[in-house]
Formats: sequence, C-alpha cells, structure tokens
Amino acid sequence: MNVTDEPLLSVKNLSVRYDFGKALFGRPEARVHAVEDVSFEVRAGETLALVGESGCGKSTIGKTLLGLVAPERGAVRFDEREITWLTRGAMRPVRRHLQMIFQDAFASLNPRMRVGEAIAEPLVIHRIEKGNALKSRVLELIEKVGLEKSHYERFPHQLSGGQRQRVCVARAIALHPKLVVADEAVSALDVTVKAKIINLLLDLQQDMGLAYLFISHDMAVVERISHRVAVMYRGRIVEIGSRAAVFEQPAHAYTRKLLDAVPVPDPARKKPPGPVGVEEVPSPLRPLGWEPRPVRYREVSAGHLVEEFDAA
Repeated sequence: MNVTDEPLLSVKNLSVRYDFGKALFGRPEARVHAVEDVSFEVRAGETLALVGESGCGKSTIGKTLLGLVAPERGAVRFDEREITWLTRGAMRPVRRHLQMIFQDAFASLNPRMRVGEAIAEPLVIHRIEKGNALKSRVLELIEKVGLEKSHYERFPHQLSGGQRQRVCVARAIALHPKLVVADEAVSALDVTVKAKIINLLLDLQQDMGLAYLFISHDMAVVERISHRVAVMYRGRIVEIGSRAAVFEQPAHAYTRKLLDAVPVPDPARKKPPGPVGVEEVPSPLRPLGWEPRPVRYREVSAGHLVEEFDAA
C-alpha cells in the first residue's frame, strides 16, 4: 500500500465538551471534558489507530470528524479543506470521501431494508448510480466484501454478525471514500470472524488506497492493522508513534498497562501473573470554567512522542 507524506486528515488542538446538569436559569452545573487538546494526522493509505479504554474520548473524536458532534475548539482539515464548522448541507459532499463503520452492525442497518437497498442507499443519496447500473454496482460491492449475490435480497436479521458487518463495510466503501473511520468495527465479533474482517479491511486498503482511523480498545487487533498508534487516556493522546515504536518501546505508563493486559496464547511466552488493575478511569466531569494544563510532549525517537506529565 502507498502511504503519502502529505496529510489527508489533520486534527489540531481539538477539544469536545458537554454541559452536565442544570442549575439556576438553565446554566449547566458542570462540564464533561470528553476530548482535550488532541492533535494528529492521517496520510492517504495509512492506518492510524486510536486506542484506549471506554470513556477515553476516542469515539467522540470519530463522530466529531463526521460532523455528528460539535467541538468546543480546534481545527479539522480533510483533503485540503477546512471542515470543522461546516453545516450539515456543506458536509454532504465531504462525506462522499469520509465514511464511518460503526461497532453495532445490526443497529446501524435499517431492519426493514434488504441488503441490496442498504448498500445502494449512499449511491442513491449522492445520485451516483440508478437503475440497472445501480444494481450492478451493488452486486459488485457485495462480492467485493466476501458475500454472495444471494444476500442481495436478505434482511439484516437473516445474516450472521460477521455478514452484517460486511454489509456495513460495503456501504462504507460504496462511494470510494479516501478515509474510513472504523469505530470498534470488530469488537463485537468472535475471534475467527474478527480476523476475517481485519483481513478484508487490509485487502480493501491495498486495493483502493484507503486510509483508516481505526478506533479500538484491543491492542492485539491494533498491532495487526495499524501503521501508527495513538494512545488515549482521559481525553488526551498520551503517546503516539509508529506501531513498532509503541509496541516495542512503550514510553507512557498507561501504554504499558494496556500492553500488559493483552493475552499471550503461547504458554512458553506467558508472563507471570501480577496484580489485577482495578482502578477506574477518572471522571471527565469538571467544574465550570476549569481549564487543563496545555499538553506537552517529549520525543522518544523520530515520530514517537509521549506526554511529559499526567495532566490532571
């Protein structure tokens, strides 16, 4: 696969906050600081994995990129265009090239739509194909993601979990996007099916030159699919670097904790049992007016950055 030097996606100092509760005169009681001062880039043909525990803000970033969540501040630039504050109408042509695969394939598919209709929907909305050409294109997509032509007439409830996720992948690539945000796209699948979907995503990347923002909590999956890894904790990126750098020389304590939790199938390589970490991720809820300290990084090696301190 070809990875270019110029960023396809550039995120600068992105922060996302939500009001919490209601006090006098409708004023919020506090604010949830979901994402704080996050910056990263994704190049064409590259996979950047955002990894961290539930509640760290990684899914919020994915939704913000697609205009589903409004940021507090920051800038998002995609395909040489500023898209941070675009209206829904202005985002529509952008979404031809920026698509998303959600975790719950069953929930993201209309149960009343047949597979063929679901895959055709983005092509119809963007007026790309119609008539016999539309059906031919959908059948081509169905085969491209490893389904049978007979699946065209089936409903989502008639498919397995892996098949439903293949339908979602087909729908995401229907418009030939440049970047796909995969939000926990394989976490609900069993191990065998998960491996097959990962291989499918890798094949599509090779064939179509796709870039992925791969959001996951599973370090084993991330190691398989990513070029670079960004580790998130409490709404911030605490470490970012190449896959090899992050996995072989983790510099942040939280990264090491995530790696220590990865199961090792080979008994000869198993680590001795240690204490089980039961601490919860601290709450992102903060008083009104609270501002975090600016994030600062030190360079461990070329392109491998780690946060200098725990930004409390």
